[in-house]
Amino acid sequence: MDVRLVWSALLSGAVAAAIIGAILGAVLLRRNTQLQESIRLQFAQIAAVASSHRTWKERTIAELLGPMYMQLDRTERAFRRWEAHNVFLESKVIRDGNVIIRDLLLSKSHLIPPDLLQDAGLLVEHFDRWLEEFAKVRGDKEPDLQQAFVFVGPKGYPFPRASAKKFEARFRELWTELYGQPG
Repeated sequence: MDVRLVWSALLSGAVAAAIIGAILGAVLLRRNTQLQESIRLQFAQIAAVASSHRTWKERTIAELLGPMYMQLDRTERAFRRWEAHNVFLESKVIRDGNVIIRDLLLSKSHLIPPDLLQDAGLLVEHFDRWLEEFAKVRGDKEPDLQQAFVFVGPKGYPFPRASAKKFEARFRELWTELYGQPG
């Protein structure tokens, strides 16, 4: 056999192998690049969703659950302080707290966790009914110190204590999830 023919055959094979290798390398590099981009996009999407969930939770605490928690606590403390007929507690602390909580639930309804929507409805219904009764009993005039306390429980709209407790529990739960146990 001629050495030149052997070298020529080897060289042709090597060139062919190099060309095939280059083509395969380019195809694999392109495929790797596509996979990397796909994985990067998936992780970016997951991060965006996680960030969105965290932002929603932070807004829920700051704009709805935190203020609600404080107003529920404030009105509960007012009821515990109640020793005798106290029109100030009723007309300022309790009425204002009821209005604030009801308005928060109505204006920040997009922040209410879906599983608490029914409880929010019960609270709004109670506060609406209480405020309606308050307007009937008190009106716009100066409070009469001899008038009875405005109470709608016996009329079928008792305060939905369990619903309020669910909102308070969710506040604590989200706070702990985002920021750790309170001091």
